[in-house]
Amino acid sequence: MSWRESCKMDERVRFIAAANEGEWSMTALCEEFGISRKTGYKWLARYRAQGAAGLEERSRAPRTPGRSTPAHLVAAIEGLRRSRPSWGPRKIIAKLRTGEPEASWPSPSTAGEILKRAGLVSKRRLHRRGPPRLGELTAPERCNHVWGVDYKGWVRLGDGTRVEPLTISDGFSRYLLCAAASAGTTYAEARPLFERAFAQHGLPDVIRSDNGSPFASTGVTGLTALGVWWIKLGIAHERIDPGCPQQNGRHERVHLTLLEAMRPPARDMAEQAARLDDFVKDYNEERPHEALGQKPPASVYAPSPRQLPDHLPEPDYPAEAAPRKVRSNGEIKWRGDLVFVSTALVDEAVAVEETETGETTVRFFSAKLGVIDRKSGKLRRAEPPPKEATAPRAPA
Repeated sequence: MSWRESCKMDERVRFIAAANEGEWSMTALCEEFGISRKTGYKWLARYRAQGAAGLEERSRAPRTPGRSTPAHLVAAIEGLRRSRPSWGPRKIIAKLRTGEPEASWPSPSTAGEILKRAGLVSKRRLHRRGPPRLGELTAPERCNHVWGVDYKGWVRLGDGTRVEPLTISDGFSRYLLCAAASAGTTYAEARPLFERAFAQHGLPDVIRSDNGSPFASTGVTGLTALGVWWIKLGIAHERIDPGCPQQNGRHERVHLTLLEAMRPPARDMAEQAARLDDFVKDYNEERPHEALGQKPPASVYAPSPRQLPDHLPEPDYPAEAAPRKVRSNGEIKWRGDLVFVSTALVDEAVAVEETETGETTVRFFSAKLGVIDRKSGKLRRAEPPPKEATAPRAPA
């Protein structure tokens, strides 16, 4: 039975007043108000214990939900978040489940709510992303198929030293191959770091970079000394479009996490280098990666079978090609004229070849550098191959 619908609070006040007068038995009083004796005794007891406040409606939700996460699991989730403030619920649950697979860990969405209630999650700022370029960049299909490289951006250390970390990662396994403290972006600074990475992990098939130093130049070929060295090692170099970092997005994402190893600024270069070494080990062996099914990159990555050679090979051009040595000013002699190619290729041999379409191309090893324009006699960039047309679908 229930209270009449006039006003529950008013009815309860009238019920208590009548009960206090003592003129009614509890049975008769409850019949008069249309409620059960159990309900009558309940409200009378609440009034005697709390006064008028006891007559107000209470929440019927259970104080402890039947499916609430046990306190010790909540503590573990919150504790891991505090020690790993950049980890989201998926990584946290994956890591905890790996350590204690027998525990009844909640879903990542429940873990997210636990972190929100604890004040350990801030609202994420949404970023607009441009569409990726399709059809021209190599999609990683195996370990060491495509490596991404970039510089994090410089910071000033406690002693005033400027440091600009170089990062290298494997696009397939997300394995962080290098995060090294570097004083700048020169060829002299970069090459030893790449030599160390190649010696430890072997050679990739492709390296993808932006158009900054020391990866690219503003000339027609875009070549730098570093790019020339890569070509000699049999590594193809892909450069993303200017202003389109999302084309190297798998690698760029590493830099957001790398902030953990750079804040607050280290005292000096030695301390920063040690921080980066610890970060690489933790990133590869401990940190679950969502793209890998919450497995750490080290569980997927394998070194390349292509080893860094002791000596760089010389180009082997076919008999029909016309080899030309690049002069000290970056030019070659072709049909009585001087054609500028690149100062990065000084003293190197390039091949000039006639194609079936009548174009005169210049290449270095297997890398096509450009086309000698018939009218101007200058090297220009080769046009990209046309995309294959897709046959229209037959109507259903």
